[in-house]
Amino acid sequence: MKQFMDKDFLLETKTAQKLFHEYADKMPIVDYHCHINPQEIAEDRKFENITQVWLGGDHYKWRQMRSNGVDEYYITGEATDREKFQKWAETLELAIGNPLYHWSHLELQRYFGYHGVLNGDTAEEVWNLCNEKLKEDGMSVRNLIRQSNVKLICTTDDPVDDLKWHEVLAADDTFEVQVLPAWRPDKAMNLEKPEYADYIAQLSKVSGVEIKTFEDLKEALNIRLDYFADHGCSVSDHALEYVMYAPATAEEIEVIFAKRLNKEDITKEEELKFKTAFMQFVAKQYHKRNWVMQIHYGCRRDNNTPYYKRLGPDTGYDCIDNYAPSAQTAAFLDSINATEELPKTILYSLNPNDNEAIGTILGCFQDSSAAGKIQQGSAWWFNDHKTGMINQMTSLANLGLLGNFIGMLTDSRSFLSYTRHEYFRRILCNLIGGWVENGEYPDDEKSLKKIVEGISYNNAVRYFGFDL
Repeated sequence: MKQFMDKDFLLETKTAQKLFHEYADKMPIVDYHCHINPQEIAEDRKFENITQVWLGGDHYKWRQMRSNGVDEYYITGEATDREKFQKWAETLELAIGNPLYHWSHLELQRYFGYHGVLNGDTAEEVWNLCNEKLKEDGMSVRNLIRQSNVKLICTTDDPVDDLKWHEVLAADDTFEVQVLPAWRPDKAMNLEKPEYADYIAQLSKVSGVEIKTFEDLKEALNIRLDYFADHGCSVSDHALEYVMYAPATAEEIEVIFAKRLNKEDITKEEELKFKTAFMQFVAKQYHKRNWVMQIHYGCRRDNNTPYYKRLGPDTGYDCIDNYAPSAQTAAFLDSINATEELPKTILYSLNPNDNEAIGTILGCFQDSSAAGKIQQGSAWWFNDHKTGMINQMTSLANLGLLGNFIGMLTDSRSFLSYTRHEYFRRILCNLIGGWVENGEYPDDEKSLKKIVEGISYNNAVRYFGFDL
């Protein structure tokens, strides 16, 4: 029997062990998509206790606690941090087979030096150990990033954001890690939302453009795109229900937009037409600026209405949506490619059943402007576990070119979640090592080193054009 989560955790063969320890584990991290707060980096926040780090905004953990029958009082309610930690420890004990079990223990090992097992009985010991450790200067936000060997971070930012904290970080010579904004214009696109007109008023103020037409909106967005570019941004991100394609004339789009500015209701068909036009516009702007377009889709959000009203979005009530017609995805990409304005694009679906469809769509739009120009993103959200990662990489290998894959991202709000890169790299090396030992790929050290180091770090640096 193997020891629990030892140095060869998840590495089942000698080749896998060699690939991880000699190559993957030594590579730095570029976290090109996350939701951490740049203000906390700028101010070099220190946490008072492990609950603040682990449970403050982690809806992955909240879902598991609810599944264990824990009262909301101990999850997002007014219970003490110690009480919340106890309930999480008691829940984790039952999470056999869940990635949270592995992530939590990797974080305890790497950042706190704890190699035991967290459960209800050991919660007090772990609570005291972690909180004592968090008092050290080496556990401030910046030092957590440093010790994780992170070279660059892309946060998630709205077009109306002033990027103040990015400016502070860019001017600070004492912190060597690049922290760049990423453009997330969902609020400018989601015209079906009741607060849309209010958001457009806010965008008007920030951009200096009085937005009365769709053409005005495009002008305002271009001004903000330039502002983001001046702050080092080269990455966009979109959260869509699915990649839709509902073409319409410019006149139709103007009518639809005017209706929403007047706070009139629109049909679902009108919504899809507007969103198609919006995405076509921004995609061409990304191409013009040599930005990367990320599209996350396949999520049905805020399913528990009472708790959405009580707690708001991103609190653990989302699920996989299984409607994502690949024909529309391909048609959307083709509509931009027709004018040779298709930017580098990464597609992530929350539905693992979309893996093969994405894998075949990629091959339709690759060209010599970039190796792996159209990418399938890493196994995302409900799929960033062992099975999900293996399935995503196996599908990509079967249908695409795995060696050009840009690898892992945290997609997290936690400064301890960089161990997800280690988790991913272990699974990657085990998958490749298995193929080698099964005679499916030669034991060619030079080629294997290039592939593993590329997927771990180098490919992303090249693909995004980061100056590292």
